[in-house]
Order: sequence, then structure tokens, then C-alpha cells
Amino acid sequence: MTSQSQGIQQLLQAEKRAKDKLEEAKKRKGKRLKQAKEEATAEIDHYRLQREKEFRNKETNVMGSQGNLSAKIEEQTTEAIRNLTSSYHRNMESMMKKLLSTICDISPEIHPNFRPAV
Repeated sequence: MTSQSQGIQQLLQAEKRAKDKLEEAKKRKGKRLKQAKEEATAEIDHYRLQREKEFRNKETNVMGSQGNLSAKIEEQTTEAIRNLTSSYHRNMESMMKKLLSTICDISPEIHPNFRPAV
């Protein structure tokens, strides 16, 4: 009987050791998963920062050329306004004379379709 109880005790102890090893393995696995998650998060953050930096560089290059384009357009607009203003001042007097002559110099004529009443 004692050998049986001793055998049972050994089995129970072996079972307990196996259970402890399983729990320890689960803890290690949990730690590894947590560490892997943290590493993945750090890697994602690093990649995101790198891509954002590249985007900002490209954006600066594009916006910089747009800034030059904007200055060029502003210069062209100013030149066009200057040309229109000078053209206005050159032609204003003659146009005013034509307009006033058309309005003030009325020559009364009978319309060709007019029929006098009989």
C-alpha cells in the first residue's frame, strides 16, 4: 500500500510540476507577445514618422515651386493691369468724344417705312 501511495504521490508531484511548467510557459508566452506587440508598435511609429518626413519634404518641394508660380502669376497680373490702365488713359479722350458726338449730334430723319396719313 505504501508503494502505491508513494507512486500516487510521485504522480501527483509530477502532475504539479507539469502544471507549474505549463503556467510558466504561458507567462513567458504572454511576455513574448507583449514584447512583440511593443516592438511592432515602435516599428510602426518609426515607419510612420519616416513617411511623414518624406511627405513633408515632397510637399515643401511642390509648395515651393507653387510659391514661385504664385509670384510669377502675381507679376503677370500686375503687368496686365498696368497695360489696361495705360490703354484706358490713351483711349479715354477719343472714346469720350465719339460717345458724346453720337449722343449729342442728332440728325432727324424720316424713317423709310413711314407713310404719311392721307
